[in-house]
Amino acid sequence: MAILYALRSPAFEVLGLTTVAGNIGLPTTTTNAAKLLALAGRTLPVHAGTDRPLKRTGFGASDIHGADGLGGVPLPAPQMTPQPGAVDWIATTLEAEDPGTVDLFTLGPLTNLARLLESHPQTARRLRRVIAMGGAVEERGNVGPRAEFNIAADPEAAARVFDADLPLTLLPLDVTRRVRASTSDTAALAQAQDADARTVGALIDAYFLTTDGGDSRPLHDPCVMLFAESPALFSCETRRLDVETSSGPDAGALIPGPHPVEVAMGVDGPAALAQLRDAFLNG
Repeated sequence: MAILYALRSPAFEVLGLTTVAGNIGLPTTTTNAAKLLALAGRTLPVHAGTDRPLKRTGFGASDIHGADGLGGVPLPAPQMTPQPGAVDWIATTLEAEDPGTVDLFTLGPLTNLARLLESHPQTARRLRRVIAMGGAVEERGNVGPRAEFNIAADPEAAARVFDADLPLTLLPLDVTRRVRASTSDTAALAQAQDADARTVGALIDAYFLTTDGGDSRPLHDPCVMLFAESPALFSCETRRLDVETSSGPDAGALIPGPHPVEVAMGVDGPAALAQLRDAFLNG
């Protein structure tokens, strides 16, 4: 949903998609990226990134998102062949654009960005900003008492990104859990003329089938695009943070530290949901 929103919004010029192992393995995430472009009728670069965390054994979430990472929702066949080398492609793209003009939106573990900092440290500083879905500040975690999946999947990568002091905005569970879709929303999407909208409705319905959470489900990743396009929907604070890199259940938790990070801690959930819904039903 986040990617489809970015592809259809006039606020963004999407330069390409890069993939990383996260909820599902890298080959599947990469194929899914190409399928989303086919659904949207767009031709853009897709580059596969890192297939494992920096130092750990990866873990997925196929119990929630299915073996295909899409909850069984069908997408059109890819119309192009993804290429390897996501980190080098990001570096080449940043070098080709003026400094401070390209944003990086991250919807999964931060491994690719950590690798970019490792191999192209000065080039990484050409980024205007990084907007990342990840972490839990005052909320409970979703893979541990205090740990959220994207950070916990590669805590060392997140710690490296925090240590680089890039212009980083974090969208944690504290806000993403407050932008929620109901079954009435998915019913409206299912009746839409737009294929993207119908697919989004089916994806959220699949999320209902594999998770508990009452009569609505949180839309975590789209908050990244919403923040980039409409920051007034959110309230932010600067928190000094670091990442827990132990091997215990709190691996990936956000902890007090030396790094100033802009963190979204509040959101107008109904307005954010209305903006998403309108983009697919009336965009």
